Amino acid sequence: MYRYFIQPQLNKFTNSLVGYETLIRKYDEKHWSLPQNFEAIPVDEQVSLLKKTAHRIGLKVGSISFNLNRRQFIDPQMAAALIGVQREIFPVELIIEVTEEESDKLVSDDQLLESVKHYTKHGIQVSADDVGSGGNTYDSIKFLLPYIDEIKFAMQNFRSEHRESQIVDQLKFWKKVADQYHLRLVVEGTETAEEDQLLDDLDLPFRQGYFYGKPHLVKLK
Repeated sequence: MYRYFIQPQLNKFTNSLVGYETLIRKYDEKHWSLPQNFEAIPVDEQVSLLKKTAHRIGLKVGSISFNLNRRQFIDPQMAAALIGVQREIFPVELIIEVTEEESDKLVSDDQLLESVKHYTKHGIQVSADDVGSGGNTYDSIKFLLPYIDEIKFAMQNFRSEHRESQIVDQLKFWKKVADQYHLRLVVEGTETAEEDQLLDDLDLPFRQGYFYGKPHLVKLK
């Protein structure tokens, strides 16, 4: 059995809840866990769950974020299904967070950009996830920046890579990028009051992380 957990995203400076990120989980052996293979989950099942989840929480927020790797992102069946979801949940905005996986290298830049334009044409926003981590360097994603709506910076990735000392400089860099391209910059992985204050000092309003709320199960009727 699959269900979506949701984690709040907020604007710290207006003290407002702006959206939720949906995180799919599988119930097995009496506990919830990450699915081992997200692409093994049928598109129809993911989309049906997303609709039900959106209808449960949609009136509370302005946006709902949904994760896809690059291969899923360029899949026409997935695109058609999510465009249908956006029509159904409007005026809540659907944001697709494009993640990075090793096998995504098979997806060309042209394919990715074509899909970005297709989604945005139908009112769906696109977010580049985990910028500054892994292969999501500035040089590798700069061709997308004029066409997307959001970038996400994951502080937890820098911790796991023992790059904590780079967080401040990287945040300053990606803030400049976001300002240049008029993008929303969401900082996730905020876990402490000290990190919360750091983001205040850097004038970064959009936040996500355990400090503001852990992912929790959406109970469906």
